[in-house]
Amino acid sequence: MALIGAALTGCSNSLTDSDEKQAEEAPASSAAQQDEKESTPASGETSTSQNEDIVLSNGMIEVGNPKSVEVVVNKQRKLPEGYTPPDLTVPDVPFSFEEDHPKKQLRQEAADALEELFERSDQEGMDLVAASGYRSYERQEAIYERNVEVYGKEETDTFSASPGTSEHQTGLAMDVTSAEMAFKLTQAFGDTPEGEWLADHAYEYGFIIRYPEGDNNITGYKYEPWHLRYVGKEAAAEVHEQQVTLEEFFGYEPVGEAE
Repeated sequence: MALIGAALTGCSNSLTDSDEKQAEEAPASSAAQQDEKESTPASGETSTSQNEDIVLSNGMIEVGNPKSVEVVVNKQRKLPEGYTPPDLTVPDVPFSFEEDHPKKQLRQEAADALEELFERSDQEGMDLVAASGYRSYERQEAIYERNVEVYGKEETDTFSASPGTSEHQTGLAMDVTSAEMAFKLTQAFGDTPEGEWLADHAYEYGFIIRYPEGDNNITGYKYEPWHLRYVGKEAAAEVHEQQVTLEEFFGYEPVGEAE
């Protein structure tokens, strides 16, 4: 598919690098919105189950299944230090920018599913473009620290993940947008034909809207209709049918309110 030769602008009053102008990195609408691990826990840490999640001394949980497409990463559940997802590839879908960049990448299974989703959406007259996928720990760290400088930590934590806790690091998340939104990531996207189509059909391809409207007290983040998370067709269908968050689906504690 051809590339869309337009830069994602995001929040122009916050971050100057186009890669940093993503929903998780800065609210576009306003400052108020937008290996399987096998190890012995270190001193002060306990394993919740054999070779699975590890409870760290600071109370955080280190996920033991980072390669699973059903892994749950949030403010309470972090990826292992140094984790890089396997089989990263660039899906053949239109992007909101032309340059080669790691943020085009997804894990192979998720990339294949995204291609199928985009093909179907195009057949039905939708105008979707991909905006931001994989981010390394280091990239997320730079983005998060910049946002803290601009917005302060309290506001930043309502829309931006601290390093190690971003879904984008899993290689299973892709932010999407449309020309109608001028390739920005805003909550208004949810009311566009593309946003409504995704809400109705993303699950058919193994994706969910990870941060639904009205569930910020559970997910810890504001509504993000653009944030697609691949979990596989079976789990996605059940999440969609039950109309629950990923935390609720897998029985994890609510993360807390994002005001």
